Amino acid sequence: MNKKKIIIPLLSAAILFPSAANVLAQPNKPIDTVKSVEFISMPVPATTEEKSTMYSEAKVKVTLNDGTEKTLNLDYTPLAKPGDVINGKILGAAYDINGNIITNAKGEPIVSTSPDANSLLSVNGKSGKLHMISHFESMPNNEIGTVPRALYLNTVKQDKKTGEMKITDIEPIDFSAYGGVWTPCAGILSPWNTHLGSEEYEPNARAHEANPEKSSVTQFARNYYQNPNAIGNPYLYGYTTEVSVHPNGKAEAVKHHSMGRLSFENVTVAPDNRTVYYGDDGDYVMSFMYIADEAKDLSAGTLYAAKFEQTSAENGGAGNMKWIKLGHATDEEIKELAENLTFSDIFETTNDAAYAKANGFSHIKTSSGEEYLKVKPGMENAAAFLESRRYGAMLGATSEFNKMETLTFNKADNKIYMAMSTIAKAMEENSNDPVDDIRLPKINAGGIYEMNIAEGQTDRDGRAIDSDYVVTTMSAILVGKDIPKDAEGNKADLDSIANPDNIVYSENLRTLFIAEDTGNHVNNVGWAYNVDTKKLSRIISAPDGGEVTGIQAIDDLNGHAYLMVGSQNPGNIGYIKMPSIKK
Repeated sequence: MNKKKIIIPLLSAAILFPSAANVLAQPNKPIDTVKSVEFISMPVPATTEEKSTMYSEAKVKVTLNDGTEKTLNLDYTPLAKPGDVINGKILGAAYDINGNIITNAKGEPIVSTSPDANSLLSVNGKSGKLHMISHFESMPNNEIGTVPRALYLNTVKQDKKTGEMKITDIEPIDFSAYGGVWTPCAGILSPWNTHLGSEEYEPNARAHEANPEKSSVTQFARNYYQNPNAIGNPYLYGYTTEVSVHPNGKAEAVKHHSMGRLSFENVTVAPDNRTVYYGDDGDYVMSFMYIADEAKDLSAGTLYAAKFEQTSAENGGAGNMKWIKLGHATDEEIKELAENLTFSDIFETTNDAAYAKANGFSHIKTSSGEEYLKVKPGMENAAAFLESRRYGAMLGATSEFNKMETLTFNKADNKIYMAMSTIAKAMEENSNDPVDDIRLPKINAGGIYEMNIAEGQTDRDGRAIDSDYVVTTMSAILVGKDIPKDAEGNKADLDSIANPDNIVYSENLRTLFIAEDTGNHVNNVGWAYNVDTKKLSRIISAPDGGEVTGIQAIDDLNGHAYLMVGSQNPGNIGYIKMPSIKK
């Protein structure tokens, strides 16, 4: 943290400054080079009001090189909640292909209570408007079945002096060219200032084909197209999405079919703007790497899946990562396949183990269950990009990760951090599985892994990998602590993480922010973890029953720094002002 300058803008009026820090209330005034930034934990929520509120009582201490210490109170500022009417439009409402709000059997709008990813960005420079893309991950159960999810483009007004923000307009983002959007979970702001989102829990194409009339994909299609006879297509869903916001304030959305189809939690991008790593959420899932043909263009590239070679079972485990090439494709090529193929066009199947062994079938276990599969002639690329996890397992990649959530890059140290929400099930020793690459003691509370990167790497078959940012090893650096259920209902140590979900790294603060999605803490909380000192600090608490979501670390936006953060169920979107440090 040496040789950085700190700018502490005037914070929201809701923040109380210690008297010793009055000097910091001068907007955008460089103070001195900074020695360290330390987050100081807030107490565990104790009162009924605290347990039912999204709030922060944490502090941050800034130590300057001259030894001066300045301590600031953090404060959570809400921006909006699902159901708010902003400029005549309902935030979080589901829309059909014609841009009409979808209603339930009583004629009431169907509105999500589950905001997730937030990407706050500027497309007009310092004097222009701000925009924020927000995901709404799920819709409530209702009489008409599965309905489309929603992404919203929010217009945001920022007070340049105080840093306070307000949403002034909202607009649902159009995915009609792709059949709507399916379960948008986490997301990031790309290095080239676009929003990279996700479609989590891709529908099982084999199960859909067996009974399309009863499939949730068909329910989705009938509600989206407002056609009671529509039959859904599972291969339209399960991709990375990208939203570009143009200077005129209009959003344009695409799905990147060439990045493969899986249960995307989020992606993270290396400094080359070509190499991308994925979080694949669920049970029996896989680690993927994508290398785009061109920087800042994810429309064509090469997809790899990882073979995990365990080296330790201690404290969450560690291992080497070897990469298996699945294939190369363009978005256009795979989109055409997705629109025209079924599962049985791609694979032969059998349930007879002896027949499978004698006839060259692969015995695999993924999130779709235990299967015997064979790729039909000429269908290798379709399998690689429409059934990435199944095909990866057939080629020998490890499909035993469990609840792999978000990833985030530490560019200065050339590391990636990954949240594994639960170290259990597929990650435990399972001698009856087709393969058993991961054999770890169970940690229900999960952990954070660090992935190390090197250049000059080759894939499993000895071919050079065209990237200087290839993950070679991963190991747990922070794990939760399971405890017997206490009197309050907690099943994980209150001073440790429990089931990490969203994570994001701040380069300037040298801090990893961790958001929980757990039933093991009565109140989900957000944490700040200093990667140098290894100090873990509780900095925000969600209402009872709500997970902490939508975190985005913004080191500098018009001279202000923020942690965007909210909660799901109950849902809200907001932010915490952070110290603004200039390198």
